[in-house]
Amino acid sequence: MTDTTTANPGASAAETTAASLDDGAPQDAAALLGLMWRIRLFEDEVKKFFALNLVRGSTHLCNGQEATAVGVCKALRPGDTMTCTYRGHGAVLAMGAALDRCFGEILGRAGGLCGGRSGSMHLTAVELGALGSNAIVGANLPITVGAALSAQHLGTGAVGVAFCGDGATNIGAFHESLNLASVWKLPAVFVIENNLYGEYSPVASTTPITRLADRASSYGMPGVVVDGNDVVAVRSVALDALERARSGAGPTLIEANTYRQEGHSRSDPATYRPEGELDRWLARDPIILLQNAMRAGPGSATDAEIEQIRSDAAADVARARDRALSWPEPAVEDRLKDVYA
Repeated sequence: MTDTTTANPGASAAETTAASLDDGAPQDAAALLGLMWRIRLFEDEVKKFFALNLVRGSTHLCNGQEATAVGVCKALRPGDTMTCTYRGHGAVLAMGAALDRCFGEILGRAGGLCGGRSGSMHLTAVELGALGSNAIVGANLPITVGAALSAQHLGTGAVGVAFCGDGATNIGAFHESLNLASVWKLPAVFVIENNLYGEYSPVASTTPITRLADRASSYGMPGVVVDGNDVVAVRSVALDALERARSGAGPTLIEANTYRQEGHSRSDPATYRPEGELDRWLARDPIILLQNAMRAGPGSATDAEIEQIRSDAAADVARARDRALSWPEPAVEDRLKDVYA
């Protein structure tokens, strides 16, 4: 498996993404772009909900990280499973969860994915393989190990995928999960969404290495670095890792370098960012990169075609938002449903 770190750091991200389209010639770039737009616009609406005090608790938006979630999840097959972090709205949507039901869950409405009882940080759609986002840092990793062990034992050919943040690589569950997955050669793929910050702390202040994928060597598995804002490159790396897992060769650790354009949570103004950092990453917005690649790549999409993709996504999100807002809150008798004690 090759390391897809950009060989020439001076090359523009748009050129890198365009090269990916030329090499892979994917015919579904429009579908990937449409899904990223739906996630982006979904998060924008959630931000508005929070400002209107319609969301109980906090929210953690994934604006800027869409290419990592979409690239990995769109490489999965039916039967594969995925777990993710509390910044997991995008990953759950990328698994195929309905926009309105995700809105409904965050709003605490009866029509939500979990009947309005799980909220923003615990979106779950088991029927789609989305085994849940998790509010506890790294707590989803052992769940994916369990799903991979089940797939191995039952011989289903399925793979378990776990997303985690850069901060999770410093906790015990990360070590335990990767170690056990490697010892048993489980069909698992671990994806680090390295957005440069663990909550409010830059990676360099908490981690003694700069290339987090290097930690894979201590578990005897490949460690791959990819441009997490290049959706086609992410999908390519994910497909390789998934094939390795299905073949019985064991797990892979992928480090996707990306950036969250919002603060850690809705109460965080992100004043700790160095001057100019956000602007540099906004220029590498994954949606902009794919749009530029589509204009330059096979078929040369027109501006009108690209705008239509955004417009269609906006219409879908608006309809889903309005449906979710019309739903009632859970009935009183249902509020303790699925609570064991």
